[in-house]
Amino acid sequence: MPFPPRARLIANRSPVVLPSMLLCDFGHLADEIGQLADVGVEGFHLDVMDGHFVPNLTYGMPIVEAARRATELPLDVHLMIAHPGRYLRAFADAGADVITVHVEVDEDPAELLSAIRKLGAAAGLACNPATPLDRVEPYLPWCDLVLVMSVPAGFGGQPFDRAALRKLAALREWARAEDRILEIDGGVNPDTAPDAVEHGADWLVAGSAIFRSDNYESAVQALNRAAGAAGPSRLEP
Repeated sequence: MPFPPRARLIANRSPVVLPSMLLCDFGHLADEIGQLADVGVEGFHLDVMDGHFVPNLTYGMPIVEAARRATELPLDVHLMIAHPGRYLRAFADAGADVITVHVEVDEDPAELLSAIRKLGAAAGLACNPATPLDRVEPYLPWCDLVLVMSVPAGFGGQPFDRAALRKLAALREWARAEDRILEIDGGVNPDTAPDAVEHGADWLVAGSAIFRSDNYESAVQALNRAAGAAGPSRLEP
């Protein structure tokens, strides 16, 4: 399935840095989004956590809707929730361009991914650091994107787990002839971004490296320089 129109703007670009809005000032969400758009970010990553699948609790459809009202840039929505199938339509209606679910949920990932595509969004499948890639491989035909977690899902600000690099490299080999995005999330900063790109990451989700900085523009530029210095991540088929 082709990526939906907004996500198509960055689907064929690599590498792309996406701010994770988990650490933003939600009291001024539209301003935060506007500031980041002004310094050149190309989309936004929204982490939805339910307090069950992961121990943390964040936000749901209203924040995705608010983000959608604030920007026409792509919204990459990561569902860290126990029963994502119940909410896929609601998140698609809220404005998600990409919806990612976890391979570790009890529901059938193939059915979830197919349902996401039918709703007109790109379908992503995420795996935690402790999850072996053979759990992911059977579902690659249903994926538009694979998200490799480089920290355990649930909280921002955790250190980068380098085991994610081996997963990225293996996934890039499996998907080298496919138009499939590889994404990494967790501990991404100017020190870890080059390795992530070199091992296959197309999209890099960064939270602390942006929102705990004193200046969004310099933080985004530093991430872009670090990621770009490693060169394009996609291998020629």
